[in-house]
Amino acid sequence: MTTRNTPITRRLATLLAAACVVAPIATTGTTAYAQSQSQSPSLDSPLHIVVGYAPGGATDRVARIVGDKLGARLGVPVIVDNKPGAGGRLAAQQVKITPANQNVLMLANPAVMVVAPLVFKDNNYDAERDFVPVSHVNDYDFALAVSPTLPVRELGHLLAWMRANPAQANVGVPATGSLPHFFGLMMGEKANVQTQVIGYRGSAPLLNDLIGGQVPIAVDTEDVVLPQHNAGKLRILALSGAKRSPFAPNIPTFKEAGLDLAATGWNTFFAPTSMPKDKADRLATAIREVMQDPDTQRKFKDSGMTPVVSTQAQTVAMLKAYRAQWSPVVQKSGYQP
Repeated sequence: MTTRNTPITRRLATLLAAACVVAPIATTGTTAYAQSQSQSPSLDSPLHIVVGYAPGGATDRVARIVGDKLGARLGVPVIVDNKPGAGGRLAAQQVKITPANQNVLMLANPAVMVVAPLVFKDNNYDAERDFVPVSHVNDYDFALAVSPTLPVRELGHLLAWMRANPAQANVGVPATGSLPHFFGLMMGEKANVQTQVIGYRGSAPLLNDLIGGQVPIAVDTEDVVLPQHNAGKLRILALSGAKRSPFAPNIPTFKEAGLDLAATGWNTFFAPTSMPKDKADRLATAIREVMQDPDTQRKFKDSGMTPVVSTQAQTVAMLKAYRAQWSPVVQKSGYQP
């Protein structure tokens, strides 16, 4: 698999939401794909997977794991195009205008497909009209962690401390406007505690301050926080999945810890609506077959990510439910970039 990096100045780093399919003909609440009678579903030229982040991040890793297998299955080169900038929005803007005769998919997370459409007025793309969901390929949990300097070891104790010390109950997140940001707000609302979210410029400075006691509480993705927890440098009190994480079976879910709250992030492949339906269908089938491969699943798990095998219909349903969960939280927050 060939890699091509396209650096673009990045204005807002976010982590990761829902796209409904919209088109001239609506079916089952989704959009019909662009139709073409003249074009074959055959992929006789390279497939480009566009990632809106620099190489090395979680979304980039997913693109490469899937891309390696997908190229062999389709019989064409698969090129990962890294187009970082504006928290992934620049990639979406470029993929939106892809001509119908080009083979281009975008791998995106909720930051691009849910949060950005709600908070940015100048997106230059519509997550509902400009893209077709192809395949949901992985999920990830959020972790609520505390500094080793904070004398709490259970979620209930932390919430009691936050109520008793509202001026000190700052919650650090890797970026303002990120999913951890809004998950922190969701947690505060569910627990009826005041939550002051502090945005950092990435996970590294956030974790440094958490470990050093400069910020008492943090929310970030499980794969980022878990190594520090395992090293004894901080404590994860709860994870956000509906069930315990296979990577941290000894850490309770929020519901087990006493707060009825569950939420995850994800990575999903999208096609521009210009792509002919038969080609999008073929890609969806091929990706699903790749995700069923035990070697693919092992690679996801080795990277600390939960693989998902999903049909297009299941992907659309997931996105609809995700929007319903997150959109009110983002809108109620009043967040403005």
